[in-house]
Formats: sequence, structure tokens, C-alpha cells
Amino acid sequence: MKNQSVKNNLDWISVIIFITLVVAGWLNIYSSSLSTVADNSIFDFTQIYGKQLLFILFTIPLIFIVLAVDGKFYEKYASVIFVSALVLLAGLFLFGKTIAGQRCWYAIGSFTLQPSEFAKAATALALAKYLSDVQVNLKDLNRQVQGLLIVFLPIMLILPQPDPGSALIYSIFILVLHREGLPSWYVWTGFVAILLFVLALVFEPWAVSLMAAAVIALIYFRSRLSNRNSVASAIIFVLISGFVFSVDYVFDNVFKQHHRDRFNILLGKEVDMKGIGYNTNQSEIAVGSGGWFGKGFLEGTQTKGGFVPEQHTDYIFTTVGEEWGFLGSLFVIALFVGLILRVIYLAERQKTKFSRVYGYCVAGVLFIHFFVNIAMVLGIFPTIGVPLPFFSYGGSGLWAFTILLFIFLKMDANKVNEW
Repeated sequence: MKNQSVKNNLDWISVIIFITLVVAGWLNIYSSSLSTVADNSIFDFTQIYGKQLLFILFTIPLIFIVLAVDGKFYEKYASVIFVSALVLLAGLFLFGKTIAGQRCWYAIGSFTLQPSEFAKAATALALAKYLSDVQVNLKDLNRQVQGLLIVFLPIMLILPQPDPGSALIYSIFILVLHREGLPSWYVWTGFVAILLFVLALVFEPWAVSLMAAAVIALIYFRSRLSNRNSVASAIIFVLISGFVFSVDYVFDNVFKQHHRDRFNILLGKEVDMKGIGYNTNQSEIAVGSGGWFGKGFLEGTQTKGGFVPEQHTDYIFTTVGEEWGFLGSLFVIALFVGLILRVIYLAERQKTKFSRVYGYCVAGVLFIHFFVNIAMVLGIFPTIGVPLPFFSYGGSGLWAFTILLFIFLKMDANKVNEW
């Protein structure tokens, strides 16, 4: 058993899905960026599709390095890796390069690197290390705070960049904490807060408070007499009302103008098809125009006309919808769902808690990226700059997702030696 190679134990189903996604992603990047150039050579490394091809080629030795490292290394040095990631995030405020108003990148000549992408794997390792400690019991308040601190430290460093999209991704780790014993009220509080925030933007604050009062009263009177607590119910109502009446202030004074515009468009308050709403409107047109079977590879009129800005990055799925149609889009979605479910399946059969928790972190990160990006393209979520894994253009994203996934596949390949 101990002599079995990583090659024999590697989950090739996950690897095949990974390769398929990367190849499909490059084909769509090629199509979305080809309209602006005359030279069709795939080896033109001055063009976007050529650069992405280089990123993909560099991914191959990266995979071999990740798989060559002893699986125990990731557990032993998880804390060091996490602290290093935090230092890199903090260093952006001094040495980072500002692009499109965001100080998210380190620049080395013409090459840029986004540390928040790699910090996801570091956070997943740190969380897995923390939760695999035999003494950790998330029923204890101190342990809850420590676990949540691991999640919120990178968020607090990413939000001021400002990069709310990347910060949002880290919230998925709270569900991993919940699976390992974090009380449900943390999750429900988050969902209720989001719901109340949206309702307060749509309706008047007093109306939302009345709705909350009605729900609290219903729960109170439907509870058994022994479980009723009028003081607790009153405190909850006061907290909810305070939160609801603070939404307008936060929205007007904390959010930036482009964030406010995107929420207003999503909620139907403003229709600016030539301004801030242009991207979303054009992406919906592109996806809808594909029909059942699509217009064909390199035949998308919206894509060729360059109507969707930044189509090779956050809006890459519009190329899939237009050129591959509904069935092609369904195939891509099936690949993502298949990979996520496969990772969950592998996580469940791990021999150690560390690798199991890390596997759920991997599945969570892939899911929230996939879900938010597709929802963003379809206009049911604000545009916040969340890339589609293995599809969107960029070396940082591709390498970070590859490292995230293959660290887990290395752990899974080593599980036969962990008896």
C-alpha cells in the first residue's frame, strides 16, 4: 500500500473534469478575444488568448510540484502558509498596484499577481488545521470566535482594497464551520441580515420593521408556553429595527457609487442601459441569443462585435451561452456541478479530519464562484467581479484554483497511507 504511487491513487475523474473545464475555458477566451485582432495564430502571446495559453502551460509544472510535495507538508505548515498569505494581502497597501480603482495586485514588470486568489487555499488549510485539533469544540464560544477570526482576517484585508467580490467568497467558509459544529444561528443570522438589507432597499424601513414584528409575534405565539421569552423577542425586534433603519445610511455613505448603481439596477430602481447597466444588459442579450444549440464556435455576433465589455474575464459565460447555446451551457454547468459533487464525495471518504475539512472548503469555494458568476451574468446578482473557475482569463485565478484543487487531490491520493 505504501509503495503505491500518486499516479495510481489520483482521482482521475476529477482530473479529467479539470482538464475539460480548462480547455473549454481557453476556447471561449480565444473566441471572445479574437474579434479585436487580425492574426488568428493561437501562439500569438501578445494577445489575451495567447497569454492564457501560457498560463495554462505553466499550470502543468505547477500541478507536478503540488503533487510531488508530501501531503503531510500542507497540514504541518498550514499556519505558516496562512500567515504568509495575510502578510501578502497586507503588503498590497504599501506595494500593490492599482487597477480600475482596486489595489489588488503585485506588479512584476508587465506581469501581475493577485494574492487574494491564493489566500483562499491558505485560509482553507488554516481552517482545516484548526478544526482538526482534537481539542476544538465549536460549541464553545472562544473556539467559535477563533474559527470565525480565521475567516474574517483575510476579509478585513481584502475589503479596503476595495474588492467586495473576493471578500464575499470567503464567507463560504462559515458553512464549513457550521458543518463542523458551529451553531446554526450564525448562518441564519447571516441569511436574515442579507434578506433584511434587500427588503430595506425595496420598502420603507418602518414597513420592514412591521413585517419583522409580525414574524416575531407569530413565532412567539406558536411556541410552547415554556419556550416563550418576551424579553428575548423584544431585544431581537429592537436589533432588527436598528439594523433596518441603518441600511439607508450604510447604502448612501459606505457603499461606493458603482455599488449603489448595481444594486439599484438589480432591484429595478434605475434603468441605465448605456451606463452602469450596460454590461448586464448585453450579457443577457448574448446568452439569450444563443437559443438551444448556439450560433457556433467563433460565430457569436455579440461576441464578435465586442458588445460585452470584459467578456474574457467575469463575463466569459456569455460566450458559452451565445456560441454553444442552452445545451452547451448545460454541459458546462454539469461539469462544474460534477466536479463539486466529486470533491464532496472524496471529502466524505477521507481518513483524517484535516483532509475532510479541506475538501469541503475546496467544494465551497468552487461552488460560490460558480454560482455567483453565473447569477451575475444572468442579471440575478449584482456585478461584483467574481471570476468563473478555470474559465475566466487570468494567471492568478487559474493557478490559485489549480493549487486549491490539486492539494486536495494529493491528500486524497495519500489517504491509503493514513491507516
